[in-house]
Formats: sequence, C-alpha cells, structure tokens
Amino acid sequence: MPQQAIKWLGVGMALAWPVLVFVLHDHLGSWPLLLIGAILLAWRIPQARYLATVVAVLLLALGGLGHAELGMRAYPVAVNAIMLIVFVSSLCGGMPVIERLARLREPDLPPSGVRYTRRVTWAWCGFFVFNGAIASWTALYADLATWSLYNGVVSYGLIALMFAGEWLLRHRLRRSLS
Repeated sequence: MPQQAIKWLGVGMALAWPVLVFVLHDHLGSWPLLLIGAILLAWRIPQARYLATVVAVLLLALGGLGHAELGMRAYPVAVNAIMLIVFVSSLCGGMPVIERLARLREPDLPPSGVRYTRRVTWAWCGFFVFNGAIASWTALYADLATWSLYNGVVSYGLIALMFAGEWLLRHRLRRSLS
C-alpha cells in the first residue's frame, strides 16, 4: 500500500475512532481496540511524537492494570491533553502554533496579527481543557453510546464552531481595521 494511502487511512481511523470503538467493541473487545488506539495516538501527532508515544504507553499501562476499556475510552482525553501541551508550550517559548499557521499565509504578519494569534492560541488552550474535561467525564461515567456520540460527533461540531467563530471574528476585525 502506498505511503500516502496509509497516511490517509490512519487519519481516517483516528478521526473516526469513537465511532469505530462503538461499532467494533462488542466484536473485538477493549484490549485490541486499546492497542490500535495507542498505535494511532503515537503515530497521529508527529509534532509531538515523543509525548504522544509516552501517553500511548500510559494508556496501555492502564489496560495492563485491568482497565483496558478505560484506556481505550481515554484516547480523546489523551489527544486533548497532547494538543493542550503543544499549544501551551508554544506560548511559553518560540512562536505560538496559531501564529505559525497564520504566517504560512501571511509571512509578514503585523504586530496586531501577532497579538491576535497569541490570543487565539490561548482560546484553543481553553477549548482543549473544556473538551478534554467532557471527554474525561464520558470516559469515566457515560455508557459507550454516549461516549461515542460526544467524542465522535459533538466534539467535532464544537471544533467546527471554534474554527467558524474564529474565522468570522478575524474577518470582522480585519474589516474594522481597514
């Protein structure tokens, strides 16, 4: 299988993880899904490969302690935690994540744009805390259907709302500055 096809298959599996778990859990059980999730986690986030690998090992250890289903359900929690660490660490040293993305399109970002991207990076940090907290609650207390619904549908809708809200705000601010 070509490298690009493997990459897109992995991305699709990672995005569909909660739905895959819901569909396959009764057939495969928690351990095989936990193992697949740990592999996806370690592979999915190349910017934080070491951190993602450590977190994947921790999820496997949770399974080894007799909590395979919790380890499997903790995948979205782990993704939010890793993204939070990546975003916060970018604020502490170097260029914030959102500024790096903005400079791909606008290399000569003005100081006001730099300040704005820093605030947007903080907003995403808040989102990862909020989303990770709900993902944690669903992992610990919700049934598998509710966990799958939140982590496989609702959280993606919230991400879309974050993107759309930021896009609208950015365009409104640009118009007011023009």
